[in-house]
Formats: sequence, C-alpha cells, structure tokens
Amino acid sequence: MADTIAAATVSLFLKPSTRHSQLFLTLTTSLPVLRFNSLKNPKFRPLVVSSSMSIDSAAAPQETSSKSSSFLDHKEGSRFLHFVKYHGLGNDFIVLDNRDSSEPKIRPEQAVKLCDRNFGIGADGVIFALPGVNGTDYTMRIFNSDGSEPEMCGNGVRCFARFIAELENFHGKRQSFTVHTGAGLIVPEIQEDGQVKVDMGEPVLKAANVPTKLASNKNDAVVKSELVVDGVTWNVTCVSMGNPHCVTFGTKGGEDLQVDALNLAQIGPKFEHHDVFPARTNTEFVQVYSPSHLKMRVWERGAGATLACGTGACATVVAAVLEGRAGRNCTVDLPGGPLEIEWREEDNHVYMTGPAEVVFYGSVRL
Repeated sequence: MADTIAAATVSLFLKPSTRHSQLFLTLTTSLPVLRFNSLKNPKFRPLVVSSSMSIDSAAAPQETSSKSSSFLDHKEGSRFLHFVKYHGLGNDFIVLDNRDSSEPKIRPEQAVKLCDRNFGIGADGVIFALPGVNGTDYTMRIFNSDGSEPEMCGNGVRCFARFIAELENFHGKRQSFTVHTGAGLIVPEIQEDGQVKVDMGEPVLKAANVPTKLASNKNDAVVKSELVVDGVTWNVTCVSMGNPHCVTFGTKGGEDLQVDALNLAQIGPKFEHHDVFPARTNTEFVQVYSPSHLKMRVWERGAGATLACGTGACATVVAAVLEGRAGRNCTVDLPGGPLEIEWREEDNHVYMTGPAEVVFYGSVRL
C-alpha cells in the first residue's frame, strides 16, 4: 500500500564530516501531496536522488531544485551526472546513458571513487551505454571498481539490457538487440517476465587465446590441468567467455570442494595474479550437486569477491561439461541467486538467463 506524505519538495544531500557522510532530508510542506510506492509496483516512477558528493573532491552541499522529476525527464547538465543503479543477483553497477558520445563520460579514477562503498555510491563497476559500432545497436563498456576495464560482464550486460529497455520504453515487450563489447558481439533478449536471456557467443578454449601459459592437454585446451597455488596443487580448466576464467572443482587428490568453507579473500588474489595468467584471471570455485545443478563462488579480476558473475557461470558450465561433471543445461547457484546456463551443442553458443533489477535512480555532482 502506498504511504502518503504531505510534501512537495524532497531535498536529499550528503554533508562531509570527519568520520562519516551525514545524510540530511528536508521536506517542504507548502504544496500538494506526494505518494511513495513500492519498487515492486511496475508503474512506480522513482524520484531522482541528488547527492552533493563530488567525485573529484569534497564539497559543501548544493541547493537542489524544488521541482522533482523522474530520471528519464532529467536532462544531462554540466554539474550533475545522472545514473541508474542496477544489480544482477547482487552484482551491482552504476549505469550511465552515454549514447551522445563514443567516449565514456567519466575517467577510470572517477569510476573508482563512485564505486567506493563508504565514500561513493558503491558498486562493482560503472557501465556506459554508448552508440553502436560496426552495425550494432549499442556499445557497452565497463570500468571495474579498481579502474580496470574488462572485456565483458555477464551480469552487467543483463543490467545494460534492462537499462536500454527503460530508455527505449520496451516494457512488457519481448525485444532483442545487438551490443558491441570488448568480447565481440553480444545479443541480449528481454523476456516477457522481465528476465534477460543473453547469447554469450562461443567459448574460447585454446590456451593461448584464453590466455594462459599452462600447457594445453586436450585439443589445444587446458582441461583439468594442474596448477600450484601457494604450495597447493589445484585441478583447473581454463575458458574465455571474452574474458579469462580459471575454473576449479578442487585440489589434486582432495575431496570435492565445499565452496562455502573457502576463504576467497585469501586464495582469490593468488589465482588472479598467478604468472600463468598474463591478463590476470577470474576464478570460479565450484561444487557439484548433480549433473544439472552446480554451486559457484567467484573471485573476479578487478573486483574481488562478488555475489555473482555471469561470464563465470557460463565458463563454469563449459568446464563442467569438458570434465564430464555435468550436462549442457545447468542451474548455477551463486551467492546472489541462480542463473540458468545452456551450452548449446548445435551452434556451440552459451546462453545465460537471469534477472536484472533497478536499485535506485540518482544524480551525483561532478
């Protein structure tokens, strides 16, 4: 049920302090009533949340306009960067409408500040929706929370697709479009239930193209090969979904992984920066429940431990099939929730289906 507040102007700003950012809310009660509705109401249009936080330096709060508007009605200005925060199973992103330029609106170091969960908005990365190239409808670029730029992001492309659906008013319609990424052509399709199905293309298995310096042992691929990390020998399979992945189901001669028992913060960076991965790597630690049900935790290159990784879930199913542990259709449980992954035999493409949801709309002072 909607809550009713007698207010016409809501001014929200962050005030810097020595220890914490202080949140102030000012209500002006001279004009008509505003109704705030649940985000689950599909007709709800959230108000813009304007923050005075500077992504270049600390600044005093700025006066905000007394006229409220929805995100899509709020035009870009020189002072404010308007964004939508999305998440795909807890893997969260700041998404920007960048269709008026082929270059990202902000620099990598600014993205790092925006992604900071204590002093910024907080996110695993910043996604830019740019004009299409080479005949595609759109281009997607990403800056990770450490400022690096990955080739692709599976959860990110679902958030990107939902963002485009909002901009182009695709709501309630089944719609697909083409997206140029650093990993090549990606084709997301908005489903009628709001989920996003993505044709992630063919997995790359040739060792040199993943890339990895591990010697290939199966048709130019690295499958269940031995990798020594911090004195422990792990069995790994290497897959690229446009970005590099190292998938492991456990150590040599050891018991099957219990992924919840892993200390990812300790072991993850040692895989990511191992010298056999010249471009670093994402690492998936996988537990097999059945041939159609896997559980995965991930250490992402440039982002650390995240609640979900779409390309990682795809790489995991490919690795499980290559090692004879699972079939080509699997549910992959991640800390943030499940993804449905299919490695289709007839076209060799991997298809990922999962949710992407709005968290909030906002503006940040540049």
